[in-house]
Amino acid sequence: MKEEYKMSMSLRVISAVLALLGLAVMVYGLITDPQRGWAVYLLNNFYFLSLSLGGVFFIVIQYISQSGWSSGFKRVPEAMMAYLPVAALFFILIYFGMHALYYWSRDGIAAADEAVSHKQIYLNIPFFYVRMIVFFALWIIFARIIRRFSLREDAAGGIEWFSKSEYYSRIYVFILAITFVFAAFDWIMSIDVHWYSTVFALKNMVSAFLHAVAIIVLIIFILNRDNYFGFLNKYHLHDFSRYLFMLSIIWGYLWFVQFMLIWYGNLPEETVYYYYRWQDGWKVLFFAEILLNWAIPFFVLLPVKASRNKALMLLVIVFLIVGQYVEQYLQIVPGVTGEMKFGLLEAGSFIGFAGLFVFIVFSAMARAKIVPVNHPYLGESVEHQF
Repeated sequence: MKEEYKMSMSLRVISAVLALLGLAVMVYGLITDPQRGWAVYLLNNFYFLSLSLGGVFFIVIQYISQSGWSSGFKRVPEAMMAYLPVAALFFILIYFGMHALYYWSRDGIAAADEAVSHKQIYLNIPFFYVRMIVFFALWIIFARIIRRFSLREDAAGGIEWFSKSEYYSRIYVFILAITFVFAAFDWIMSIDVHWYSTVFALKNMVSAFLHAVAIIVLIIFILNRDNYFGFLNKYHLHDFSRYLFMLSIIWGYLWFVQFMLIWYGNLPEETVYYYYRWQDGWKVLFFAEILLNWAIPFFVLLPVKASRNKALMLLVIVFLIVGQYVEQYLQIVPGVTGEMKFGLLEAGSFIGFAGLFVFIVFSAMARAKIVPVNHPYLGESVEHQF
């Protein structure tokens, strides 16, 4: 069983080239069509930030629940945490696109719009950035604490560092939940400043967790093909599938609750959000979102045999990757540009962000033993079965 991961030169070159090409496409889009460019910029950055935070959430849940079956794979979500500082930098740069993204940030809007004026004490650029800095500072600091304890556990063994990781995970999970709620309000929901939903942030949190688990499994499959994680068996596949199955149900429930209550209440200030997304081509994406993120994972992974089949799991993961993009596209683009376009800018920038994410995550995995050799529950993970 391989304990050390080495990132191949080909993967380094391919991911770096994709990142540079994506950067070029992104810059071109920001220059030629700023409003559309900033919408795509926010979409991609929030997409991959969600994966990183979902990875954090996965690992703290494993510590809190003292989960043994997943302990052998914890280096993957740990590596996904490495994207957080990059996401922080990208979000800070949104300052230059505030007026393109957020109606409430434009000069004179608060004086002319009573709804915006009412929210101005919270929705103003200085306070917006104070909150952003606090969110990222907390996320990065606690992620580094968890990572440092994990590496010290590798070196020293015993349960001291595991116990500390478990303790800090209990704190981190509450910090992550609260800050993610406000981050979703600030960065995504405030695009449609006249609309509000009490379910919106929770739905985005579950979405981050769901899609992060999909990426964790995808990375594990890729590494397993190269003879890493040789202990991976059908029981691990079953448990990962149950995560995808369970989270897709919760996501689908929250999607339905948000839509159904707004539809039934029929209040203009609430229905305006869905009314626009029910028109023309947007309606296709509206139904694609629920199909990709709930229906396909639910029905494909429902049978036990399917939940232990790598090929079917990979199929579900591909649909979830697309599903997350559709979800974020529907949340961001209609309120920023109002135009449903998908071309070189959208495809090229997504590939670029994906290349950067791959480069950072796989580089981080190469900086530590890929199997946590001194984890107290490693034996349970290696010998995992029902």
